[in-house]
Amino acid sequence: MKTLTFVRQFGEVLLAIAIAPLFAGWIAQCRAWLQNRSAPPLVQPYRMLRKLFQKDVALAADASRLFRATPYVLFGTMVLAAAIIPSIATDLPFAQAADAIALIGLFATARVFLSLAAMDIGTAFGSMGARRDMMIGFLAEPALLMVLFNAFLFSGSTALPGVVEASATHGSFIDPSLIFAAIAFLMVLLAENARIPIDNPATHLELTMIHEAMVLEYSARHLALVEWSSDLKLLNYACIGFALFLPWGIATHGADGTAALALAAVALLAKLVVAGGIFALIESLSAKLRIFRAPEYLATAFLLAVLGLLVHLLLGA
Repeated sequence: MKTLTFVRQFGEVLLAIAIAPLFAGWIAQCRAWLQNRSAPPLVQPYRMLRKLFQKDVALAADASRLFRATPYVLFGTMVLAAAIIPSIATDLPFAQAADAIALIGLFATARVFLSLAAMDIGTAFGSMGARRDMMIGFLAEPALLMVLFNAFLFSGSTALPGVVEASATHGSFIDPSLIFAAIAFLMVLLAENARIPIDNPATHLELTMIHEAMVLEYSARHLALVEWSSDLKLLNYACIGFALFLPWGIATHGADGTAALALAAVALLAKLVVAGGIFALIESLSAKLRIFRAPEYLATAFLLAVLGLLVHLLLGA
């Protein structure tokens, strides 16, 4: 039984690693269609990764071991986060062993390593991007914590599997307070993953870029791991949102083995298709904010999350 459980865990992690670039490619396709442009192939992210892995690494003369190790740390933390998040099933070893607070710690670890690596070479762009990214993370994490606390009050557990199990027990997870939390979470997701309106992943304009400024010095396999980690982070955040607000379809304890897992995988893919279209629609309808407006944006997300928390505590909704 334990062997089967670990096989499920391994399969869920492999699925997340495999479809993360596909999810990014789907968003790019939807965004191109909405903007009446020719859409890139759905497999374009895979082609880019293969091309980068085949190239030779070019490193700055003063690059330290931290700079070389950071891509592997980023990829490792995102893979571990994918193992913790119950995207398909709740009875997995890693999902039961760690809670959402530890998950936020993993994301923070990845941010710190990337920021230190960006400043390691000493370029102006890297330092600028690192400062901006740390500012956004400093403002986004409290809002994300408030969103999680809202869901934790409903389920009585700080573990994401507990949230999913609570929704299965109650039969419905529709709660007025979670509407505010869901909006706040969407705002945090866009900010943490360098998407419009906080950042534009397709730009290299020096005065506006944040994430791209931090990875300009990476090349070949290092850049491939960084980009793959970014795609995996976006997928992880989407799966966190599914676990908190759309847990339907995730296999819970007592579910019928293989059939339940197959249905959960299909449900996950369907949710990702819809979520990718929503992300592309938001990016097509929104304009990038000035960097000095980012605190106002994230403060709004924090207030919405607190408002949802108050609705739950005061009104019992």
